[in-house]
Amino acid sequence: MDASSIVQVKSQVAGPIERVAFTEGQNVKQGELLFTIDPRPFEDALHQAEAAVTRDQAMIVQAEAALRRDAAQAKFAETDATRYAELQKAGVVSRSQSDQARTSADVSRESASASQATIESSKAAMAADQAAVAAAKLNLSYCRITAPISGRTGNLLVHAGNLVKVNDVPLVVIHQIEPVFVNFAVPEQHLASVRRLSAAHKLSIGAFTSDNPGHRAEGTLTLIDNTVDTTTGTIKLKGTFENRDSMLWPGQFVTVVLTLESQVATVVPAEAVQSGQQGQYVYAVKPGNIVEMRPVTAGRTIEKKIVIEKGLAPGETVVTDGQLRLAPGAKIQVVDLPPLKEAGRP
Repeated sequence: MDASSIVQVKSQVAGPIERVAFTEGQNVKQGELLFTIDPRPFEDALHQAEAAVTRDQAMIVQAEAALRRDAAQAKFAETDATRYAELQKAGVVSRSQSDQARTSADVSRESASASQATIESSKAAMAADQAAVAAAKLNLSYCRITAPISGRTGNLLVHAGNLVKVNDVPLVVIHQIEPVFVNFAVPEQHLASVRRLSAAHKLSIGAFTSDNPGHRAEGTLTLIDNTVDTTTGTIKLKGTFENRDSMLWPGQFVTVVLTLESQVATVVPAEAVQSGQQGQYVYAVKPGNIVEMRPVTAGRTIEKKIVIEKGLAPGETVVTDGQLRLAPGAKIQVVDLPPLKEAGRP
């Protein structure tokens, strides 16, 4: 018997365990709180990362203002340099004055480019600091350790107050017992039948525990192994049981019944079927307690009962004792004899 899922719960951050929010052996649901780790160092890291983002935003605002100033100065300097160049051509100003105006325009343009670069650098820094904020928030969320699956907790392996490391020892192990898997093997000569019938429909499996043999847990066949065990001549199968009542337990040994086919049949006690020169027969009791020799076609024997494939109908009564003293038409006395009934057989 195997749990459908087994998870070792570990811490993803380092720190002391502040609280254990469950009791050992408790059923927990996915997402339910199990442990809390001291969050203060991670809260401080988050505040620092958020402050860095705020600083980056201020630097971007400052750099954008400087860019607007430098762009305006560059535009003015470019206009001024163009005007001086025209005046220099007309001989109104000297060449050195024109060159000075052109140099001022180039300096203003480069200053604007530097301001633009500062903006890009600040944006890149803010992106990195925003990533640091996301990482800090994630680490802070790891301070709350929740159940990754629904299942039953085992022993508490690390108690409150202990310091844990990242992905170190398990804090607790959770077994998912709804559903559970039952592994068993059948002789390889049944493999063809199992494969053929499981392809047509889900095969039913019953499981019985030693402490409650009268209760049958219902499941279905979900896996046929991909190889035959040559040492034992068997094929491994797996059944899935919903296990809503938690009757089955991981590691438990159970008795498994795999139903391949079922049919409705008429059965009689094995001692009712006799063999004669014409084949097998029974003495059927007619009205008035008169017996009739009835040829029958017998099938399988199941728990001291024989399946009658042909010759009898459900509800008829047959003789189970003293047949050697009977002949067709003889009258008998019925003593505490149950009627024939329909029964299902695998």
